[in-house]
Amino acid sequence: MRQCNKIVIYLLNIGFTLSSIVISSSITRIAFASFIGTAIEYYDFYIYGMASALVIGPVFFPEGAPEVQVFSAFLTFSIAFLSRPFGAMLFGHFGDRIGRKSTLIVSLLLMGLSTTFIGCLPGYNEIGILAPILLCFFRFGQGIGLGGEWGGAALFATENAPIGKRGLYGMFPQLGPPVGFILATCSFLILTKLLTVEEFNNWGWRIPFIASALLVLIGLYIRVSLSETPVFEKFLQKGIRVCLPILGIFKSHLAPLLLGALAMVVCYALFYISTVFSLSYGTTKLKIPRQSFLEMLSIAIFFMALATPISAWAADKWGRRPILLISATGVFISGFILEPMMSTGSPYLITILLSIQLFLMGATFSPMGALLPELFPAHLRYTGAGTAYNLGGIIGASFAPYIAQRLVTEGGLAWVGGYVSIAALISLIAVYFISETRHNEW
Repeated sequence: MRQCNKIVIYLLNIGFTLSSIVISSSITRIAFASFIGTAIEYYDFYIYGMASALVIGPVFFPEGAPEVQVFSAFLTFSIAFLSRPFGAMLFGHFGDRIGRKSTLIVSLLLMGLSTTFIGCLPGYNEIGILAPILLCFFRFGQGIGLGGEWGGAALFATENAPIGKRGLYGMFPQLGPPVGFILATCSFLILTKLLTVEEFNNWGWRIPFIASALLVLIGLYIRVSLSETPVFEKFLQKGIRVCLPILGIFKSHLAPLLLGALAMVVCYALFYISTVFSLSYGTTKLKIPRQSFLEMLSIAIFFMALATPISAWAADKWGRRPILLISATGVFISGFILEPMMSTGSPYLITILLSIQLFLMGATFSPMGALLPELFPAHLRYTGAGTAYNLGGIIGASFAPYIAQRLVTEGGLAWVGGYVSIAALISLIAVYFISETRHNEW
């Protein structure tokens, strides 16, 4: 417990250092406010993904065989993705009616509380069947909050963007995943260095979940001080307000909604196959030490961060559509190299594979921050962009680790590579039918 206290104090010091940063320019405030929510989102999701690959099964489903425990843990991973579209519709409704700022604050609060409660939840051995039931409940609540987060963050960034720079500003929320991933991975790396395997499995895995509350406080502090976006204020002054935005989406903008969701499939599938599934497979089947694989992923995620601004700049210069078509084609090809590189068991080759795939993830994900909001008019934009983003999550990510685990069990790694290529093909077709959006009226 003394080591636990040291870890908590260390994390608190980091948080207070971050909160003391002076954010003076409006661009910096917009960037940080847009970025912090998605950083927390991916931090929350990835610590759960890592926990589901490592400890959720034994803690909450101890009665099954090890393989059944992994399957059960990955199924709970999917619950938050299934609830996210409902969160997008709920928060999108209020975001399109009362404003982006207040809705973003509530969604962030719900997301953080759900994650913190997961960290405090007793296991099956303490409270029996109630443990997995409460786990699913908090995962559902986490998904509702997350469903309202991305759409609001993307709109806050792009609706404050100068002409010709929506792709660049839309990049801010897209930087959240690599940063959240690094925070999550580093937290688990620190714990694996300081704790024994028994200590980590018993209580250490909970610390990153509880630490999420600190990140949420920092995000709330930043967002409370912001003003409403000029685009929202403009159409509010005109008296443009729809009673039920989701009905307006289904009635007049169903095609952009579906195409936007399908365009997102490749991003989600690639990210969670490259991270959650690969972590589980690498540590169990390939017998790569947990700490070593986390370090490999930490190297690979920097390539995603590198690709994000490059892709955003290119999307402003040449358009969203060509960049997405090129990137998705690269993902399609990468599916064919997954089996030959990962099956070697070589940490060096696997790190190269993960770096390639996460670079392509950044290249496909970055333009989405501008593309999805540009598909919808201002009075329906929060609902439309958020719902498209999260519907893509159901198709591309909710069952991705579970499906990959089944595929590798039934047919081997080549089938997992085929799964990645099929996801890329789905998005390629969707992007092909989307008209270029960078010159759309705002």
